[in-house]
Amino acid sequence: MTDSWAGGRRPRARELGIAIGDLEPGPRNAITDVAGVGVGHCTLVRGDGALVVGRGPVRTGVTVVMPHDGDVGVAPIYAGAHRLNGNGEMTGLEWIRETGRLSWPIAITNTHSVGVVRDALIGLEVASRPAVATAWILPVVAETWDGRLNDINGMHVRPEHVAQAVARVSRDWVEEGNVGGGTGMVAFGFKGGAGTASRLVPVAGGGAKASYRVGVLVQANFGRRSRFTVSGVPVGKLMPADDVPLPGPAPEPASPSGAGSVIVIAATDAPLLPHQCERVALRIGLGIGRLGGAGENSSGDLFLCFATGNRAPVEPGASARSRLAHTVRTLNDDYIDPLFDAVIEATEEAVLNAMLAAETMTGRDGVTAHALPAERLVELLDRYRAQA
Repeated sequence: MTDSWAGGRRPRARELGIAIGDLEPGPRNAITDVAGVGVGHCTLVRGDGALVVGRGPVRTGVTVVMPHDGDVGVAPIYAGAHRLNGNGEMTGLEWIRETGRLSWPIAITNTHSVGVVRDALIGLEVASRPAVATAWILPVVAETWDGRLNDINGMHVRPEHVAQAVARVSRDWVEEGNVGGGTGMVAFGFKGGAGTASRLVPVAGGGAKASYRVGVLVQANFGRRSRFTVSGVPVGKLMPADDVPLPGPAPEPASPSGAGSVIVIAATDAPLLPHQCERVALRIGLGIGRLGGAGENSSGDLFLCFATGNRAPVEPGASARSRLAHTVRTLNDDYIDPLFDAVIEATEEAVLNAMLAAETMTGRDGVTAHALPAERLVELLDRYRAQA
């Protein structure tokens, strides 16, 4: 086994024999297993050497999530959010808390590019509605901080990059690792980034629909090496800084190596109401905790769950918003526990997929974030299990 893989990409967790939890993944093991959901990235990597603000080095980007394959502005869906720790930003949450609806696309980028990404999404929405002179648009844009590797104050993410991410939205395969908003991120002292996973949730009673689907997309930029845990194994303690160096000049805890943030977007096709979406979003934090995340004071850990199972039907030329009412269903809360299990498992695996897909990256001032070595990880897990 080597750290390279078929097609030149690094292996995902399940390709290494690491199966998180008990539920089965969807066909792609990605957020796109929820029908209609799409993800697109625009990745910006250029320059090397000493930091020159405004010039680089640049290690950043933007990721866009489309909640369904229609016009979200015309046919909004139910959503709910949760804050594990609030040293971060996700725009548009107050409207979601007020109404329980997600009405626009979602984007993830670096901390100092939230404004330009938000404005660019508004511009794209306005351009798509030329007949609506007074369009009201409040997109969701989240962030994590990539300043250890990226010229974050150089404001390198531009409106055209948001448009490129939108144009690249795929409802099939989702790129992971050093891509999009995850390009310059660090997790548990290893190279972090974007990752995804999904789970199938059996439906009680079977019938025409055999299962619901739960998928997550993470932007992982959080955690202290000493707390990093995989399937209950204390990998961070078994793979310390003198084995795989931490990024930056100082060791823990003097450096901000445990600082950072994580954004998790969860999607499901289950017929959830807003408060149920919020309940699912809350359980994302349990997946983060299983990895060793602690919601540190300096971390922005923000989670959003949306559900497509009650998407309003839209007649051609009509608007769901113009309907006086439409029929909604709700999953009986007595059967919601498997969705909690699913989002916990998928979150844990998505972060691990992000770290496994990410490649070693050197950024500003020669700071290097090393990849999580797949071979070494498997060796440690096998040895630990053999001794258990």
